[in-house]
Amino acid sequence: MKQDVIQSGKKAVLLVPQKYLGLKGLIFFITLMAMFIPLSIDLYLPAMPTMMTYFNTTSAMVNLTLVAFYFFFAAGIILFGPLSDKYGRKMILITSLSLYTAGSMACALSPSIEQLILFRVFQSLGAGGVMAISTALVKDCFSGKIKSKVLAAVQAMGVLAPMIAPIAGAAILRVADWREAFWILAIIGALTLSVTLLFQESLPKSERYKGSLGGSLVRLFVVGKNVGFSTFLFVAAMMAAPYMAYVTLSSYIYQEFFSLDAQTYSFFFAVNSGLAVLGPVIYIRTIGKISPRRFTWCCFLVALASGMGVLFLGSLSPFLFLFTYLPFTLVEGAIRPFSTNILLDQVSEDVGSASSLINAVHTILGSAGMALGSLAWGNMIHGLGLIMVGATLTVIVIWGVFLQSKITIKGLKE
Repeated sequence: MKQDVIQSGKKAVLLVPQKYLGLKGLIFFITLMAMFIPLSIDLYLPAMPTMMTYFNTTSAMVNLTLVAFYFFFAAGIILFGPLSDKYGRKMILITSLSLYTAGSMACALSPSIEQLILFRVFQSLGAGGVMAISTALVKDCFSGKIKSKVLAAVQAMGVLAPMIAPIAGAAILRVADWREAFWILAIIGALTLSVTLLFQESLPKSERYKGSLGGSLVRLFVVGKNVGFSTFLFVAAMMAAPYMAYVTLSSYIYQEFFSLDAQTYSFFFAVNSGLAVLGPVIYIRTIGKISPRRFTWCCFLVALASGMGVLFLGSLSPFLFLFTYLPFTLVEGAIRPFSTNILLDQVSEDVGSASSLINAVHTILGSAGMALGSLAWGNMIHGLGLIMVGATLTVIVIWGVFLQSKITIKGLKE
C-alpha cells in the first residue's frame, strides 16, 4: 500500500518508501534516466561528419543512425511501458538497461555503418524502456504540485546532457575517435543498472495489471481512446518535430554552412541546450499565475515567431541562427513538463501505458522531424525554418478547433 514518508518534519512528497535511495536519490535516479536520450544522441553529433569519411558513406546513411535510434526508441517505449504495469517497474527497468548497455557496446565495436545502424536499434529499444519507466515513476512516487516541480526539475536537469555531451564528444575527437563515445554510453548504462539494484519497486503486485501479456499491450488503446488525452498529447508533442530536425541538422549547419570547426560547433550547440533549462523554470514560475490555456497559446505563438526568425534571418550568421532558434528551445523545454503533468493526471491506473503513449508520441513526431531534416534542402536553415513554421501552424489550427469543441480534459480550465 502506498504511503507518505515523513522527512525533515514535513509531510513528504515521496509516496513509495525508498530505503536505499531516499527522496533525493530517487530524484537523481529519475533524472539520470531522463538523460539517456540526449546523451545517446548528442554525444556523437560532432563526429557525424568524420564518421561519413570513416565509413566512406553519405550523410544520409550517417543520419540513419539517428533516425533509426529515434524510431525504435518509440517502439521500446510502447513495448516496455505497458509491460511494467504487469510485471513491475524494476524488472522491466533491469531488462531495458541490460539491452541498452549491450547495444552500446556493440555500437562501439561496429565495423560498418550498416552494423552500427543495426546495433543502434538494440540500444534504442533499451533506452525506450528506460524513458517510459522514468516518467511512470514520477506518477508512482509523487503527487500534487510537487509532481509538477519534479517533472520540471527532471526536464531542467536533463538539458545538462545536451549541453555537455557535444562538448565532450568534440573533446573525445581530439584524442580518440567516435567509438569511444559509445563506450562511454555503455559505462553510463552499466552504472545506472547498478543503481537500479538499490531501487525498491514502486508498483505493488496488488496494483498491477492482472490480465494477459497481450492484454497489457492493449491497455495502450484504452488510454489512447480518450480523445482529450490524445489531442492534447499530439499538439504538445508536435513541438518535438522541429526540435529534433534541429538536432539532425545542427552539425551540418554550423560546420558546413557556416564553416565552423567541431569544437566551435559544440559550444554553439551547448549554449542553446544550456539555456533550455530556462524552459522548465518558466513553467514552474507560471504555475497558478496564468491559466493553462493561456500558457499553451503563449508557447505556440513564441514558437511561430521563432520559426519565422530562423526562416528569414537565420542564414545571416551563426549568432543570428542561435538567437532566432533559442525561443523555440525555451518553448519546447517548457511545454514538455507542463503537458506531461496534465496528461498523467488523466489516469489513475495504466500509468505505464500512459507514460508510454506520452513518450512514444513525442518520439514518433521527433522522428518525423529528423526525417524531414534529412531531406536534401537547398538551404538547410530555410528548411529548418519551414519545418518550424509548418509544425506550429498545424498545432495552432488543431488547438483552436479543440478549444471550440465540447471535449474536456482535467487541468485545462480557462
